[in-house]
Amino acid sequence: MRRVRVLPVRPADGAVTRGAKPLTRGARAAARAVTVAVAGALVAGSVGCTPTSGPGEKNSHRSPAGAGSNGDAAHRPRVAGTVATGLAAPWGLAFLPDRSALVAERDTGRVRRIPGASSAGAGTGGESGRPVEVDRVPGVQSGGEGGLLGLAVAPSFEKQPYVYAYLTTARDNRVVRMRYTGGRLGAPEVLLAGIPSAGVHNGGRMVFGPDGMLYVGTGDASDGDNAQDRRSLGGKILRLTPDGRPAPGNPFENSPVWSYGHRNVQGLAFDPGGRLWASEFGQNTWDELNLIRRGGNYGWPQAEGVAQDRRSLDPVAQWPTSDASPSGLAYADGALWMAGLRGRRLWRIPVRDGHRAGEPQAYLTGTYGRLRTVAVAPDGSLWLSTSNTDGRGAPKPGDDRILRLRLP
Repeated sequence: MRRVRVLPVRPADGAVTRGAKPLTRGARAAARAVTVAVAGALVAGSVGCTPTSGPGEKNSHRSPAGAGSNGDAAHRPRVAGTVATGLAAPWGLAFLPDRSALVAERDTGRVRRIPGASSAGAGTGGESGRPVEVDRVPGVQSGGEGGLLGLAVAPSFEKQPYVYAYLTTARDNRVVRMRYTGGRLGAPEVLLAGIPSAGVHNGGRMVFGPDGMLYVGTGDASDGDNAQDRRSLGGKILRLTPDGRPAPGNPFENSPVWSYGHRNVQGLAFDPGGRLWASEFGQNTWDELNLIRRGGNYGWPQAEGVAQDRRSLDPVAQWPTSDASPSGLAYADGALWMAGLRGRRLWRIPVRDGHRAGEPQAYLTGTYGRLRTVAVAPDGSLWLSTSNTDGRGAPKPGDDRILRLRLP
């Protein structure tokens, strides 16, 4: 059944919107059931894949998922230690070749460096030393969900030591890069400006693909029309060269747009087959996990969750917004790991060859509060950041923190 949402905007981080139109009894029942959609055929077309189907391909099977479960023991990650505490709304997280990590603080505009997985603290599961401030990025205008957001490290860092950042200014969201030398960041070089900004729905995640191109998730900036307008940079996944130009092979001529029809993409991850996956905030009913296809239309604002509309692509999995409000996304050990803000849990979604390969399972439910970013560290562990100081959480002593998780 096609879902067309005309409800008031739900802030992307999962805050409840006052005055939102109540869901119907059927919608509430559907939300409790937590249906998860499985793509019936490979909706491919990201890097390393050949498209085998087009927009409108329908799912051939659906099955329920355990929304409130704490996962099975066979795949349960173990919290091996805390690698950083005392962070202020950490958002972006990227590793340097020396195995240390850079962390972006959304509201302060600071970039901080954390010892790597081979250090005495992080490597043994104990507490690491305090993060060191690298620099404060100029031009950051924080407020609402905007500020200093995603970080990415150039694949050619040892030859060209660039750190990329996605940030909100007084006028827009933009992608910049800075040289990182001597433990300091140089002046930002603007690579792409004019991404719509607003108090909510700013997107912000960035990742380099196996093709060496930079993939950038943006939000619709509270204007759903942006998502379907291919001239707008809002509500898109963008594909850029390391210099910020539209990448060769993009689906639309002289455009950085790789896919469109997104509401608010805050998680991007590649699997070993070179497929790009994205986690996306819904409005009041369904959050989504999508397999990204070159030139694909993901339906927003006409569709939220599974729509079975030939004009758009359906998600591989969907959750009620209370169980997810997903942000960070990473691939490890045969599965995608998805951090939940409002859901306050870490989801494991097994995938294989572009399909969901089992039921999503939740871990750490409610234990550490809101979870923002998950990333694979150089030693194969997962680093997971909390987001309890972002104005929507209940901070505990030491928040915000980054945890180190060992996989079975």
